[in-house]
Amino acid sequence: MSIKLIAADLDGTLLTSERKLSPDLFPLIGELRGRGVRFAPASGRQYYNLRELFAPIADELLYISENGAMVCDGAEILSFEAMPPDEVVRAVEAARSIPKTHAILACREGGYYENRTDTVFLENMSYYYARRHYTDDLLAVARSQPVCKVALFCSRSAERVLMPAFRPFAQTSQVALSGADWIDLMRPGMNKGLAVRTICGRLGIAPDECMAFGDYLNDLELLQAVGESYAMANGHEALRSAAKHICPSNDDDGVCRTIRRTLGIDKT
Repeated sequence: MSIKLIAADLDGTLLTSERKLSPDLFPLIGELRGRGVRFAPASGRQYYNLRELFAPIADELLYISENGAMVCDGAEILSFEAMPPDEVVRAVEAARSIPKTHAILACREGGYYENRTDTVFLENMSYYYARRHYTDDLLAVARSQPVCKVALFCSRSAERVLMPAFRPFAQTSQVALSGADWIDLMRPGMNKGLAVRTICGRLGIAPDECMAFGDYLNDLELLQAVGESYAMANGHEALRSAAKHICPSNDDDGVCRTIRRTLGIDKT
């Protein structure tokens, strides 16, 4: 099997339930690079958060961040797909009208938020946003800075509360369910799969030469964009049905084990 690019989601995929990376991952990425295979974390997390997680090898990786809205090769930004400012304003206003719902605006230099009292939100934001900036008015940010994604948080209620409330936005934005607590709004058609195609075009890689791993519905287009798609055993039922393969769970080191087995890379 000729694989030149491997993309893998973070939460529920590369990260264990305790939010830890496999100790085998960095050595494996080094072995892959020696074989000419590039590795790309592919996440709804911000780029700066991903660089922090992969600090020892940060400049060696490709990054699909903000659910595909910001793509980087090491420190170089390959693409940043800004939303129309009016759409960002409308999303912030809608979020303010829903109890216990908070918005984060993803900009080139970090994420902006305006709530400093909801400790559950603040704790969850800290997991995914390494660079975050408080503002007393998100609408002012929306009108003055390019925003590539609006992340919306409602604790344990993303599918039940946020998706129905923001369903009308699907006519003008990409709306993605990113987890139990989060949904993301981006430019129409923006997703991790489009980001993979952007990378493939830059590097001259064919879809059949790509492998991808994911666990949730915002990984669907990612898996559809590659020749070898793997859903985690712990993944959403709809994603498991759409994937070409199922691999062991995130808590069973499914990504590393599957890459080694499939590409014939023995542990040293």
